[in-house]
Amino acid sequence: MEVFKEIFPLQSYLQEHRKSGKSIGLVPTMGALHKGHLSLVGEALAEADIVVCSVFVNPTQFNNAADLDKYPRTLEDDLKMLETAGCNAVFCPSVEEMYPSLPVVKFDFGNLERVMEGSFRPGHFNGVGVIVSKLFNIVNPDFAYFGQKDLQQYMIIAQMVNDLSFSVKLRRVLIFREESGLAMSSRNRRLSEEAKDQAASIYKALRLCEDYLHRGEELDKLKREAYKLMEDNLVQVEYLEVVEPSTLEPVENVSSQKSVAVCIAAYVEGVRLIDNVIIKLDF
Repeated sequence: MEVFKEIFPLQSYLQEHRKSGKSIGLVPTMGALHKGHLSLVGEALAEADIVVCSVFVNPTQFNNAADLDKYPRTLEDDLKMLETAGCNAVFCPSVEEMYPSLPVVKFDFGNLERVMEGSFRPGHFNGVGVIVSKLFNIVNPDFAYFGQKDLQQYMIIAQMVNDLSFSVKLRRVLIFREESGLAMSSRNRRLSEEAKDQAASIYKALRLCEDYLHRGEELDKLKREAYKLMEDNLVQVEYLEVVEPSTLEPVENVSSQKSVAVCIAAYVEGVRLIDNVIIKLDF
């Protein structure tokens, strides 16, 4: 496995592989890797000839300086995991390498960034757009792999790819969960064992929502019961939204939908967690 900290050596390496007709897969990450990330790498290895994983904690997508400081950084362990997984190359640049100067370009993703995460984390998706577009330009991948846990991020990136005519094909990979149902996340490292048990109620709330939706229950009742389930487990809910999966617009009449996404953001022990399920409906 090759490890690159600078842009041009990585591009030279990839150019040599392209000359022999090999396809490139990109797995963008912020490190502190877990099995969920490795599932993305596995999907990439199954489809692309050469797999590049980026490890970069992107400062421009944090609107909370304390959150950026606390974000776990475990590069040595990450590299071992990626080598064992069969990754071909890792790109782990410094902030100075990625941002020789602060970017002045601004992204506006319209309604996609004004709901859910966008409303609680102003500027976050601009930072996502900047770093992902930079990675696409640097790596020029044929395929790029993102986890469904960050559903809104995926839809933002899909919009950017469409609007800016990137040639990359996006792949959305299902959420990888712990036995309790808790969505795997780098932030889980900051939780105590007791808090992890409490956080498992987020997925239980999502399953409750799925059950209620299939039974045709009113959305008000669904939200009330889901909130109670989480709050009884000391989970501080930031939002629970039932939305159309491609536009992320709130759904008011479920009977008119073929599918919906239920999205949750919540705090446990001061750690912010997100999760979602996409539910096919058959009325």
